[in-house]
Amino acid sequence: MLQPVSWCPPGIDPYAWRTALAEDVVDLVNVLAEADAAIAAPAGDRALADTIAWPTMTVYDVPAPDVRAAFEAAAHDGYDQAAVLAPDAPDLPGLQVGKLLRPLTTRTVAVAPANGGDGLLGVACRLPAPAWLPPINLDTASIGELRSAAPRPADVATAPGWRRLRGPADVTTLDLAVEGWEATRALLSA
Repeated sequence: MLQPVSWCPPGIDPYAWRTALAEDVVDLVNVLAEADAAIAAPAGDRALADTIAWPTMTVYDVPAPDVRAAFEAAAHDGYDQAAVLAPDAPDLPGLQVGKLLRPLTTRTVAVAPANGGDGLLGVACRLPAPAWLPPINLDTASIGELRSAAPRPADVATAPGWRRLRGPADVTTLDLAVEGWEATRALLSA
């Protein structure tokens, strides 16, 4: 899900930063086995989506950075489950995406918190999304809000979280020995 980033390192162009972060997340998801990658592009972000999309990758135009809108677009295309990830977690391990999807075998919705801050890393859902699922902004939503909206709090599973790059302290946690996040790495080393 493309959405504005809340912070950019000094001396780096904010658009280039946003592009690098999102490109690394898209690259991660695109190589996962048994997953079809797509980009949810809110109004005004289609050009960015087209820049980072792989050939033949679906880009969903959604009216706002709302997870529910992305779920509705995926359901319209016939998918029976989907996960939406924040665009500022460039070093996210693919295993974390699997852990977000795994609870959908017994639960309707699964959420992964953003470690070290507010908001969520991602949300996964069996499709079509249940009527009780509210609009979700990954920067501001909480696990508690989603559990409160559910008929039973147990309908919402919690998956392991991961950090998002939303401040200077988050950048210091990146591990140079870990593969991936090439676009972000190149921008930071320039």
